[in-house]
Amino acid sequence: MGPRMSMPDTKPANPSFSSGPCAKRPGWDIAALRTDALGRSHRSSLGKARLKEAIELTRDILGVPDSHLIGIVPASDTGAYEMAMWTLLGARPVTALAWESFGQGWVTDAVKQLKLDAEIVTADYGSLPDLSRIDMKTDILFTWNGTTSGVRVPNGDWIRDDREGLTLCDATSAAFAQDLPFEKLDVVTYSWQKVLGGEAQHGILILGPRAVERLETHQPSWPLPKIFRLTKGGKLISGIFQGETINTPSMLCNEDYIDALKWGQSLGGLEGLKARANENAGTLSAWVDRTAWVDHLAADPASRSNTSVCLKIVDPKVTAMSEDDQRAFQKKLEKRLAAEDAAYDIGAYRDAPPGLRIWCGATVETKDISLLTEWLDWAFGEEVASL
Repeated sequence: MGPRMSMPDTKPANPSFSSGPCAKRPGWDIAALRTDALGRSHRSSLGKARLKEAIELTRDILGVPDSHLIGIVPASDTGAYEMAMWTLLGARPVTALAWESFGQGWVTDAVKQLKLDAEIVTADYGSLPDLSRIDMKTDILFTWNGTTSGVRVPNGDWIRDDREGLTLCDATSAAFAQDLPFEKLDVVTYSWQKVLGGEAQHGILILGPRAVERLETHQPSWPLPKIFRLTKGGKLISGIFQGETINTPSMLCNEDYIDALKWGQSLGGLEGLKARANENAGTLSAWVDRTAWVDHLAADPASRSNTSVCLKIVDPKVTAMSEDDQRAFQKKLEKRLAAEDAAYDIGAYRDAPPGLRIWCGATVETKDISLLTEWLDWAFGEEVASL
């Protein structure tokens, strides 16, 4: 390290860099939300129309084909993905992929809760498993973008069009920032609080025709709670995918989601949202390339996330520490930045290696990423000097 830096003069306009719930869109104001559906039944004609509008805007921006159904379901991305697992699995063998904590969570559900005899394919944080070895006769569980590792699958080329099993894709930190090849994805789930900066506790469940066929021909061997039931009398409950939710949603959160979707439309839709995330991640990556004390956790640039960017501290003074001490150093860095209102919530996920995790999704301004890097250099210099 050279001489210690002076504290930067300018702070990010929005220091919220959490990977969920994520920053609200630029210019967000609760006064901009429609309120006529608040206090009304979600089953009223108005309530169903507002929920259906959210579904239609979702289809438009993400480019979801007409062959796929879109439903609003409870319990965020976790609820959506578990709903898919509990209702669809058990008909054929399962392959579960995991290279970070959330993928590992689906492994735990498949093996310990559903007690399936699953093939587990794993990789360490920062890497992808060998996708070429995946058995396409099995149902495949995977995350598109590993939120806690900063590693994503670069594309869907590894998924065969003539696959026999279903692909169940947790896309929660990929949707609206990365291309999702829906023709290769039988199930896609995500939550509102990621790239669009919406509110938590609501999930989106997207089902392709092969998943619907499975639902209507397969009866799971385990009991299903009401909140997971997608069929009645062996037929899909189609109303779920037209705004008739299984349980009572927050109409306020739905209005907030619609507001975020319309903001996305104003940017040019998916391409505009992707461009913002790419610019943010590129700005952060350029700083990493010229900074000696930090590096990407994701080793391969082709699989680095453009949303949840995970970094490791590689300065020798820090890497010589025990893992516990490295994590303590990380927390001191976090606290120093938060105390200055320069950056909030940028520590690595609790199960991930020590380091930093900085959200670069579309609601973040590139100027704020650039300013953040100055504060990171300053805070690191202060903490290293205190060792």
